This record gives sequence, C-alpha cells and structure tokens, in this order.
Amino acid sequence: MNSLPKDLLDKLPQVTSDETLSNTYLGNVVELAIVTDDHVKTMEGLSRLGIGPWAVYTFSPENVTDQTYRGEPCEFALKVCFAKSGNMIWELMEPLWGPSIFKDFLEKNGTAFHHVAYDCNDTPWEERLAELESRGFKVVQSGKWKGKNAFAFFETEDATGTTFETYHFPEDWDYPEPESWFPAPPPGEVTW
Repeated sequence: MNSLPKDLLDKLPQVTSDETLSNTYLGNVVELAIVTDDHVKTMEGLSRLGIGPWAVYTFSPENVTDQTYRGEPCEFALKVCFAKSGNMIWELMEPLWGPSIFKDFLEKNGTAFHHVAYDCNDTPWEERLAELESRGFKVVQSGKWKGKNAFAFFETEDATGTTFETYHFPEDWDYPEPESWFPAPPPGEVTW
C-alpha cells in the first residue's frame, strides 16, 4: 500500500487513530492568515465572500515587545486585521516597515496564503517553543502584543510548504479596541 522504503517508514510516527499520529502535538487550528500588500483591498474581497467584519490594528514597537526576526532582536511594524469565522480567526498581515518574514514572503510570492496557527492544546508557552524546536523548526519571527499575547512563527515552509504559528493569550487578555472596523463595527458587544 505504501511505496516508501522500509528504513524511511521506520522513522515515521505511528498512526494512532483516524486523526492522530504518535507525535501529534499541534492541537486545534485557530487561525488562517494571508500576507497582503494592500489590507483594505484584501478585506474588501474577503468581505464579498462573507468573511468579516474586520478589526484593524497596527503592530509596532509601541505595542509589541520582544520583537525578533530570524533569532535576532529587531523592530518591525505590520497592519494586522482579524475576522472571526466560527471557531477560528482569519488574519491579514501587511508589512509596513522593518525586517519580517511577511515582507520576505510578499517580495517572493505577492499576496497569498501565508500561515496557519495552532493552539498546541494550550501547552505552556516555553514548552511549545521547545517542543517545536526539538522537531527541527526554529522560531523565525516573534513578539508579544501588548506585552502579554506571545506569538511565534516557525521555519516550517521548506518541510511543509507553509509557515506554522502558535500564540498564547493569557487568562487576563482582552482584545484592545481596534483602530477601525471594516466594513463597519459589529452591532452590540464584541466577544473574541
């Protein structure tokens, strides 16, 4: 049934159920993201598909601490937009300035699907980073939004064709009020 050589098959994780392997770790998909050179144009197109409303933010050194790029401290700014869709979030990221994997991706590919984020079953933050690094995937971009919401992107593109992210919201996290909403704010209270 499988044409892989036995020595390669022996190195692969074992199948434990119809949806798990012996090394299953990532947990639930919580976000799908597109990198864009025009967040307004992309929000407009996705809104026509019924995805939205969009909460629009700017991530910069003013509100994102511990910024890194390829293992080194750096400063960068991004326009970041979020829209809820059932039990997951859509995210748009437009690089504004500074080094970032988003700028690198945009220069190479143009506007396109960029990454998927997993909750890692709410494993403590440092354990997540260590586990993914132990599997050969280094952190390539990271930071902490409002000094609390830690996020990390991993160098998974060569192995998987896309980038993987994980992030952690502490128990006392409340989404800050967005700079704007597209196409308009939702009626009533916003619950993320």
